[in-house]
Amino acid sequence: MPNLALDFNLQANAPGLSIPQSGAFMGFSIEMSVANQVCGDILQVPFLNLMATIQQRSGQVRVRIGGNSQETASQVDTLPDGKVLEKDLNGATNPTQTPPLVFTPDLLNMMRNISELINVRWFIGIPFNDSSNFRLEIAQSAQAILGDYLIGVQAGNEPDLYAAHGHRPQNYSQYDYFGEIGSLISDMGQNSDLSVAQTLLLTPSVSGTWTPEDVWNTGLVETYNANIAWLSVEHYPTDNCYAQFGSGTPRNDTELWPTYLMHSSAQSLVAPYLNSTNFAQANGKPFIMFETNTASCGGFAGISDVFGAALWGLDYGLLMAASNFSGGMFHVGGQNVYYNPFISPPTNQSSFREWTVGPVYYSALVIAEAIGPSNQSQVLEIVGTGNQSTYTPNYVIYENGQPVRMVLINFLSDSSGNSNYTANIAIGGGETGQATSVPSQITVKYLTASSVSQKGDYTWAGQTFGGNFGSDGRLQGTETILTIPCDQTNLVCSVSVPAPGAALVFLTDELTETEGAASTTFSTSTYTKTINTATIDPSVLATSNGRNGSYPMGSSSKGSANGALGLRESIPGLFVLFGVGLASALGLFMRVTYL
Repeated sequence: MPNLALDFNLQANAPGLSIPQSGAFMGFSIEMSVANQVCGDILQVPFLNLMATIQQRSGQVRVRIGGNSQETASQVDTLPDGKVLEKDLNGATNPTQTPPLVFTPDLLNMMRNISELINVRWFIGIPFNDSSNFRLEIAQSAQAILGDYLIGVQAGNEPDLYAAHGHRPQNYSQYDYFGEIGSLISDMGQNSDLSVAQTLLLTPSVSGTWTPEDVWNTGLVETYNANIAWLSVEHYPTDNCYAQFGSGTPRNDTELWPTYLMHSSAQSLVAPYLNSTNFAQANGKPFIMFETNTASCGGFAGISDVFGAALWGLDYGLLMAASNFSGGMFHVGGQNVYYNPFISPPTNQSSFREWTVGPVYYSALVIAEAIGPSNQSQVLEIVGTGNQSTYTPNYVIYENGQPVRMVLINFLSDSSGNSNYTANIAIGGGETGQATSVPSQITVKYLTASSVSQKGDYTWAGQTFGGNFGSDGRLQGTETILTIPCDQTNLVCSVSVPAPGAALVFLTDELTETEGAASTTFSTSTYTKTINTATIDPSVLATSNGRNGSYPMGSSSKGSANGALGLRESIPGLFVLFGVGLASALGLFMRVTYL
């Protein structure tokens, strides 16, 4: 159990501050095979709204289109029915049953059109299944179409798993990968249309079978320094592959669930990469967690899709920022995945509010607002005085050496309020050696739910994206920002942190919600649902007695012969009159015809 009160003495220019961070720190990795579902053959308005909500706070959004499905993708000029991509489900491979893809340049045009509306910056990947004949068309099209919106080109997705997945010989090593990168750079160098793309490579994207150090020790970064723009890894805390695909190790989600509800989870995920963040800084490269989420192979029901995952993602993302990562990407995997930050409905629907916004999208949203759009924010993990608990991680965000915001997290789930804790915040004082000061007041925004197991309807500052199939990508409801006066006698500001929940505390009058961009939402006049569009208020339907079944119902299907049966039996006189009128009209028509 945590202390019910934690004291913080913040100081200017504190030791241990992170490198300057972007508010776009947490982005989204969209599996290439579902890019048309998420981004759309026709631009998906909910996706635009979700990206605009992040941009409003951070100034830009980073999105990757790729994953396992990029490795076998091939670009073609056109596809039937104007599709931008198509899957060969019969050719699915890997433990995750990844289908080969074909796509058209319209996929890149779609991405460019999104960036014309919202400041989305893109990562793409070069197919790596055949290193003797790299298919460079996607990089060439991306450079031509995306222009400056292209910020990275992945060279190999989890190459340390190639041998295990049957894509390389069993003796394939990091030195073989080193050689393939050299071949790729050589091939790209022979094409003048890849002059920019060849300097944006992102590598090595290893998942843990090889350590990053295994790759660094080959001399990869030093040898290809001019071509490498990003250093990357991909990692999930665990996997659910056995349940989903019958491979790997069976997992007990009941035993796993508590491990997500403590700070030690984030610490164990970040610790293996601390040496690599130092290596990246020494070589002048950003280091990014290019793909992550609660568990690979789709995550777990009851873990990945509940409020506890939002707190886990918030803690994990901020600890990466404090540990000198330069970004992270929450993965979007498709309709049968529990961990999605967001996903479209499972059919071709165009009705109002049918997207699902998952818990880790809220994590990314809070991180964007906490770090802000200055690109100079620095993040510090801080421990309160007393017996700091693994259930109450805390972070301070600095601008120009001054503490300006805090994020306080409480993993405990207790509706009684007995596990809420109070953070007593002073600037200076204590062991800082600086004079104590305190603002006259602070403002606080809360991320809340009734319990860590709640599914959907979480609130951020009183607003929500709703439950499953309940969102159009916009926050709904009235925003609630709490103003708390500070104790000028004891020089302290006190903030209550709910169990469960998180608080974003603004230590100055400057909020970051609209500093990245003006608030923007999108509407559409395009729709795909053209029949059976009548609706009824669900609350009315719930209390209706259905006329006790006394009026038989006809079919609502288009062209059905009995579509008006209920009406005919309900008002028989109407049909008698209609029949007489119809007969008269028909007779008149016949007479006219035969004149």
